[in-house]
Amino acid sequence: MKRTRDNREPLEKVLPLDTPFVINVDPASSCNFRCKYCFHHEHKMEKQGIMPWSVYNKTISQILQFPSQLKTLRLYAFGEPLLNPSFVDMISLAKDRGVACDIDTTTNGSLLTTKLNRELIRAGLDRINISVIGVTSEQYHQFAGGRVDFGRYVDNIADLYHNRGNCIVFVKINGDLISEEEQWRFVEIFMPISDGCAIEHVMNCWYDTTMEGIKKNEEVGVYGDPITYVEVCPYIFYSFCVQFDGEVSACFLDWNRKIVVGNIFQKPLNKIWNDHPIQNLRVQMLMKDRQNIDICKNCDQLKAGEPINIDHIAEDLLWKIKT
Repeated sequence: MKRTRDNREPLEKVLPLDTPFVINVDPASSCNFRCKYCFHHEHKMEKQGIMPWSVYNKTISQILQFPSQLKTLRLYAFGEPLLNPSFVDMISLAKDRGVACDIDTTTNGSLLTTKLNRELIRAGLDRINISVIGVTSEQYHQFAGGRVDFGRYVDNIADLYHNRGNCIVFVKINGDLISEEEQWRFVEIFMPISDGCAIEHVMNCWYDTTMEGIKKNEEVGVYGDPITYVEVCPYIFYSFCVQFDGEVSACFLDWNRKIVVGNIFQKPLNKIWNDHPIQNLRVQMLMKDRQNIDICKNCDQLKAGEPINIDHIAEDLLWKIKT
């Protein structure tokens, strides 16, 4: 099953935004796996940690200073969010304060338990994306360097699904790492215990990261669609990311902090959103000068990740931003 886009407002009709549609908040930049297609495999991440409650509480308070409600608060960025012992409370606080229409997360699912499942649902999580690494315990060790009882892992996801309430449970796997037979096994296992599942293709969206022993698919995008190419990154016009320590990156893929545009302890998020560092980056994008931005020039997300194409409105948007 291919993942489809939600009913989204056409960006050309609403940009520039006074409130981002999406903010990624990183509960934990650390991870309990070392997947071969991820920067964690190479141990290059200099700043890792669990987001303290004080940082999260301040982030939520600042999000409420935007003129409008977020469409999505994404409690996920560069690590395994369930490593944060306050993760359930993070959902509850955001839900209670009404910061976003939806709250979602992405997890490898290895830390799910029946107890945690109930807590996530009661807290009000709207969507959980579960990244499956393999279809056997051995593959988890081979691909991610982790120890997983695969039978129990599946049981925990099944329990989550059957008690999900209004939460959407979506499951995905990297299909380029497994055989066609194993892909069918994935579908047979997870289709009955999810609201949707996807077999994705390898996409190296992590800047300055190699993929050990993995051949990148150059023929189709991550969801099997034709490769596209956009010059202007759409993401920096409707989203940004709060790192675990309060630094703010213009991009949700900025794991090694090459495009930090502010810090919540120095300036509130609603000011950072329209401040010079991120606006200068947007202007450079709209001038179609992405090739001179190291972290952005070879980004696979902008050709294999189904990016929204706003190239055709670049000139008009540049005029709006500058006036």
